[in-house]
Amino acid sequence: MKITVVGAGNVGATCADVLAYREVANEIVLLDIKEGVAEGKALDIWQKAPIDLYDSRTIGSTNDYSKTANSDVVVITSGLPRKPGMTRDDLIATNANIVKSVTEQIAQYSPNAILIVVSNPLDVMTYVASVTSKFPRTKVLGMAGILDTARYRAFLAEALNISPKDIQAMLLGGHGDTMVPLPRYTTVGGIPVTELIEKDKLDAIVNRTINGGGELVKLMGTSAWYAPGSAAAQMVEAIVKDQKRIFPVCIGLEGEYGIKDCYLGVPVVLGKNGVERIIELQLNADEKALLETSRQKVKEVMEVFDKMA
Repeated sequence: MKITVVGAGNVGATCADVLAYREVANEIVLLDIKEGVAEGKALDIWQKAPIDLYDSRTIGSTNDYSKTANSDVVVITSGLPRKPGMTRDDLIATNANIVKSVTEQIAQYSPNAILIVVSNPLDVMTYVASVTSKFPRTKVLGMAGILDTARYRAFLAEALNISPKDIQAMLLGGHGDTMVPLPRYTTVGGIPVTELIEKDKLDAIVNRTINGGGELVKLMGTSAWYAPGSAAAQMVEAIVKDQKRIFPVCIGLEGEYGIKDCYLGVPVVLGKNGVERIIELQLNADEKALLETSRQKVKEVMEVFDKMA
């Protein structure tokens, strides 16, 4: 089993490290355009194998996609963060070109791979990878929902003073301020969360989740990496081990939830074939309205890319 992680920055390196530590694959290739960075980080991860006791071999490469050949799963983390003075359209144009180039080369060397996109803006970059690769929609996925629900569950665990292991949650929609957390589908040890916490406190946690990425940027001056990298690794593990896990994942919708031609996060079953099944929840009127707002926002960003193409 072979996994490739494109982009050896904080998120990509964390993802590769988690995959190695959990022995998800025999071989993990870390690739970057900056000379020596991927090789160095891959070597560092390999050198701690005798300490953490794992056999997964990590290999680094500077822009040599031939070393990624025949990968089973490829995680794409490449792209630039938004900088002062950069408009949303600038960010889309820059990262779309990067993701398009990466996807073209991955499709050439690993035509049967499953792609997991982490680059931002997440939903439209998943769209870019899908259009570029021409892979089946069930094999081009965006990682956002697992990260967003993890933040939501962490905040709930803190507020309730309980283990995060006992919290299950689900959300829908785009990544960012249009995500749609679903308290109605949130449970703690099987108990509906609404029975354990007051509405105003729960609303505050939902709002903090929606702005979770921004909170970290304010604190650190850059985007998060431990949780995003681990979230991507969890998706890879579910696919490689055919775990049939239920996760919120960004995928192109073709009529599900009454939505077509838009890339949004929805609950799916993840297994060896990528998305094995899309789960359609029975939403109430308020939830449907929030999802429609999210769809409109994501579609606007997708149309920005369409005009560039």
